[in-house]
Amino acid sequence: MAARFHLPSGQVTFLFTDIEGSTRLAQLLGDGYRPVLNDHRNLMRLTFGDCDGAELLTEGDSFFVAFADATAALIACVTAQRALASHTWPTPAARPRVRMGLHTGYAVPHAGEYATYEVHRAARVAAAAHGGQVLCSQSTARRVEELPEGLSLMDLGLHRLRDFDDRERLFQLVAPGLEIRFPRPRTMDATPHNLPAAPTSFIGRVDEQVKLRQLISEQRLVTVVGAGGAGKSRLAVAVATELVDSYPDGVWFADLASVTDPALIAVGVAGAFGLRPEPGRPMPDTLVEHAARRTCLLVLDTCDHQLSSLSPLITRMLAGCPGLTVLATSREPIGLPGEAVWRIPSLSVTSPTDGGPSDAVALLLDRAAAARGGRKADPAEMPHFDRVARRLDGLPLALELAAARLRLLAAGQLAERIEDLLLSGPGDSPNRHETLSATVSWSYKTLGPRAAKLLRYLSVFAGPVELDAIEWLLGADPLDPLAVLVDKSLVQAEPTAVGTTYRMLDPIRAYGQRKLVRAGEEEAARDRHVAWCRHAAERAGRDAEGRPVTLSMHTLDPLAVELRAALRWSTTGGDVREGLRLAGALDQWWRERGLAREGRVWLYRLYERMTSTDAPVPSKELAMAYHMHAAHAGVDGEFAEALRFSQRAEAAARQAGDPGLLVRVLAGRGAPLVDIGLTAEAERSCWETLRLAAELDVEADALFAVFYLAQLLWRRGELDESANLLASARPLEAARPAERGRRTVDMLLGLVALERGDLVAAHEHLQVALRSRMAYGFGARAVETLNAIGVRCHLGGLPETAALLFGASEAERGRLRCSAGSYAVYWAEQLGRTRALLGDRRFDALYAEGSALPLTEAVAVALAVEHPDLSSGGVYAAQSSAAEAPTVPIRVKPNNQDH
Repeated sequence: MAARFHLPSGQVTFLFTDIEGSTRLAQLLGDGYRPVLNDHRNLMRLTFGDCDGAELLTEGDSFFVAFADATAALIACVTAQRALASHTWPTPAARPRVRMGLHTGYAVPHAGEYATYEVHRAARVAAAAHGGQVLCSQSTARRVEELPEGLSLMDLGLHRLRDFDDRERLFQLVAPGLEIRFPRPRTMDATPHNLPAAPTSFIGRVDEQVKLRQLISEQRLVTVVGAGGAGKSRLAVAVATELVDSYPDGVWFADLASVTDPALIAVGVAGAFGLRPEPGRPMPDTLVEHAARRTCLLVLDTCDHQLSSLSPLITRMLAGCPGLTVLATSREPIGLPGEAVWRIPSLSVTSPTDGGPSDAVALLLDRAAAARGGRKADPAEMPHFDRVARRLDGLPLALELAAARLRLLAAGQLAERIEDLLLSGPGDSPNRHETLSATVSWSYKTLGPRAAKLLRYLSVFAGPVELDAIEWLLGADPLDPLAVLVDKSLVQAEPTAVGTTYRMLDPIRAYGQRKLVRAGEEEAARDRHVAWCRHAAERAGRDAEGRPVTLSMHTLDPLAVELRAALRWSTTGGDVREGLRLAGALDQWWRERGLAREGRVWLYRLYERMTSTDAPVPSKELAMAYHMHAAHAGVDGEFAEALRFSQRAEAAARQAGDPGLLVRVLAGRGAPLVDIGLTAEAERSCWETLRLAAELDVEADALFAVFYLAQLLWRRGELDESANLLASARPLEAARPAERGRRTVDMLLGLVALERGDLVAAHEHLQVALRSRMAYGFGARAVETLNAIGVRCHLGGLPETAALLFGASEAERGRLRCSAGSYAVYWAEQLGRTRALLGDRRFDALYAEGSALPLTEAVAVALAVEHPDLSSGGVYAAQSSAAEAPTVPIRVKPNNQDH
């Protein structure tokens, strides 16, 4: 080892090392720790000395070494790690796992030491590493001239080091003999999670949090069990929030209360991870594959609604995902082997020894101050608060509701009313659920007739709703009774950027639903809700004056939860025809959001309802349902099922005697035929559909036959014929609100222009398609357009932009779990050409950079591509062929029928 007076100056590379978990290792080995530590020190000193490192400090299990050369420092690290791995230790468990961190910066030694913040940055880099890992800063990576063969630096991205405001790009040293897979660096960056933000402060439960955290550290499945309103969800979220840093791959929250169908329970859990169904693949397989190599915590809230469906899913995930821990909340145990059941107690009503308020009273005081505009309680009120807390058994929701009454009542009055109302009836039961029910019942009994009816009717809504929806449901001005419900905390008003929404807590919604049934109003209220859902879905496709507008998936997103609730009623107690209409409203939304399988589940439920009730459904409505089912099955990878339902739709459409409907059904036949490999049959079907449409004078309904046929012609290089069809189809597409936002004509004309080498036409068609698809929420289709613009960039001399867009589109397709379908071979060929032009290394770097871009940023890159030089002689594909007559005359006679 070089002497301290030969310390390097100028650009110095600083190295810090220490043993991860050295305290635990010392406790484990006892007297055997000293020889292990000595061997560790000898190996490290020998290696650092051979690489011209200057040792500045050795303290306990840590080293601080300076190098004049960054490459030598990295070689020293890999050599030391290999020496530690090959050394014979007393036992495998005794092997020290050393973490190492390097940073390079300008430094000049003084009196045998360095006084510069660069040293502190190096220490923070080392603190971010895990045992066995070597990390370095970007400045070190830049000063590495040439690493020996087999050694490389892997970019881990930007991270914020403790005590530093800027973000540092960290690199991991990769070499044969060194581990490569580690958790995220231990930096100040927030671990990913989707835990809901608490609307109010969390009060008390200090001991409960400690016990629950300990249980989670020891068990892989922990279920918090308790009555409704006992605070299970708040406690679970509070504990999970504290544990975020303990799970490097995130903490994920799934609220299962909104999942009303057992068949969709896996989809609900997958939503927490941001996963979507994959066509033809069971959702549990996707979940297990995603979490198999991750260390994460999954919080499943309100499991008791779907225990029978949830149990096998949890079993499967725990068996296939060794790094997964599940924290569940439920009113009863899940009942799985190895489950740790932790029953949540009520908030303590006993004052602590230090003389402060109990947890229950502390919650009352906090919420009372909020209800009174910040005014704190008078000390004289404390006995009354204590009495209220005890009478409510310390149940958090009951305390929240009682505190809200303090806007109108003094604490003494509140205590007296609780005594009067809870001494009889359900309030006498020791069952906590009935105690909560008594609390809600007390609030309900204080309501006038209008407010009580509104509470019952509002219980049919599945989520937050706006004022106009409540007004529509009630059929009268709801402001006065709604104000009463908000004042009494039976409904929560939540301001948003566009207005205020109103929602019920789940226990209150359940209470309202029971009251609705007992009042004999359920059928009327739910039918009214179904009618509102249909009205809202129709309104989403029209402007303020009732005229059709271009369909946007963005307008359907907030309606989906209510439409699903209405579908549930239609499949159990409502009108099956209304259910089919609701399914039609969600048709494109299901497919565009990657939820085609959910659509099929609902349709099968509706078929069962039709059979069990012998409900007469007109042939036209059946044909529309079967046609929709065929589209969903095709997207979901069930091609035989898609063809079967397409044939059923044809039979029903012929029976209905509706020419337009028949042609729409036949126009969609091309997709399942192509999917099962019958390309010639698909082309023949498209031509026959176009001829039939011309004979029946319903050419506009054959639009999808034009699209499928144009794709088939494009694939085999018949570009003029493809362009002819598309040029004639443009006015048909523009006249259909459900289709024009997708700009399929422009997308296909762009592909035709690319094959012709016409960059001007390709650029303009594809830019128009991309802007429209993003504006109207067709994200999956926007991904395909990104790929096409990547091809345009390659052909236009911008291969680096092409590689970037290829990476972005492929990553987004993976996130959406959607297939490239019939375009897959074409995209692969174009990607290969770009790779060959750039070379593997450059292409891979740009591809990876694009993969990290969010969709919106990737779209911005694509839209920023400059227009090609008009002097190149490019012409619009549509214009160049518009004068030629199409093979089949398609007269432009648009209508507003939707596919």
